[in-house]
Amino acid sequence: MNQLRVSSGRVLRPDGRVERADVAVDRDEGTIRAVGSPDEVDDTLDGAAAEALDASGSLVIPGLVNAHTHVAMTLLRGYADDKPLDPWLREDIWPAEAELTPDDVEAGAELGAVEMIRSGTTAFADMYFAMDRVADAVDRAGLRARLGHGVVTVGKDDADARADVEESLAVARELDGAADGRIRTAFMPHSLTTVGEEFLREGVAEAREAGVPVHLHANETTDEVEPIVEERGERPIAYADDLDALGPDDFFAHGVHVDDSEIDRLAAAGTAVVHCPASNMKLASGMAPVQRLREGGVTVALGTDGAASNNDLDLFDEMRDAAMLGKLAADDASAVPAEAVVEMATQGGADALNLPGGRIEEGAAADLAVVDLDAPHLTPVHDPVSHLAYAARGSDVRHTVCDGQVLMRDREVLTLNAEAVQKRAAAAASDLVDRVESA
Repeated sequence: MNQLRVSSGRVLRPDGRVERADVAVDRDEGTIRAVGSPDEVDDTLDGAAAEALDASGSLVIPGLVNAHTHVAMTLLRGYADDKPLDPWLREDIWPAEAELTPDDVEAGAELGAVEMIRSGTTAFADMYFAMDRVADAVDRAGLRARLGHGVVTVGKDDADARADVEESLAVARELDGAADGRIRTAFMPHSLTTVGEEFLREGVAEAREAGVPVHLHANETTDEVEPIVEERGERPIAYADDLDALGPDDFFAHGVHVDDSEIDRLAAAGTAVVHCPASNMKLASGMAPVQRLREGGVTVALGTDGAASNNDLDLFDEMRDAAMLGKLAADDASAVPAEAVVEMATQGGADALNLPGGRIEEGAAADLAVVDLDAPHLTPVHDPVSHLAYAARGSDVRHTVCDGQVLMRDREVLTLNAEAVQKRAAAAASDLVDRVESA
């Protein structure tokens, strides 16, 4: 048996307890065999050899889950800042994306994969284009992902709109189970306002027939809510329900402007919401009612959104932002506490995406991050969970493990050549901007 032993650290357990323990991993199965004292793990290994991963002075946590991003937008990091969502998209982002090539997408996806591995993220959801190339990058990186082609039908004729819907459905069918099962898929219409009703109904119906979940942006800004209310006389989440796009395997990004009736509807359907606090702040989209969503029984996950609106893919930053913004939104310093945002970034994300991981326990997927606590900004350690939410940084991650495979050891990424990836992405981004400016 090919085994891995993460030793001499403290472990974050599913109930929020932190205890000194070793973790034994079956690398062939990609699962956790045991979590316990060194003697207990010795008994589990029964003298068999195991590769060692030192966690002394560190906290072993579930690999983080970035439940909503557009990973290839790393190429547009810092390209267009300080604008509201709609003009930012129409004047800057969509024109740039029109010039993207599949090679660009792959370069950006590899860069995002390196960034996520180095900050302890082991799984993510991605809505973008050229998803076969994103899948290739995920496969090489060793990560997990739920992938989908983003559909936009506004401004397109009927044939092009239908082709976009069909591409998303084809990607969902063809890529599901890729990368030795680490890739799952979804039908991903961009939003309830950027995809026409006819195409939403047809696409969702086909997705349901194929057993494919739905992921879209919902209630991100008031400009996404008001047109639906004015035209249909109902809130966006009710509209999604009418479309049959509200189910227990579906997950919606943002959920900033949801009212109590929509929270109740999301909870009843079992549809998760992915909170993207940094992007929501940067684009002045508003403050999602995270405390009310959680109290209402909605599964809430965390996402970075794309690096063009964040401007990084570091979920430690996102945890801090979520806790701080959640307190402001609720006008309550006790709202969205540290343990809640850590749960959102781990168990909540895995549950929202219906992917393995998010928990360190026997039989769970061996998706782990080892956070080095030996740093001035993490001293003293009164409460390690508090540190995860309020003080830790992605650069504090020492090792990253996904599906039982070590993706990063002592800050060295093992599955991708980080230097070559950065060089390729920088060149692709420069060429992209040149094409946009000359278009």
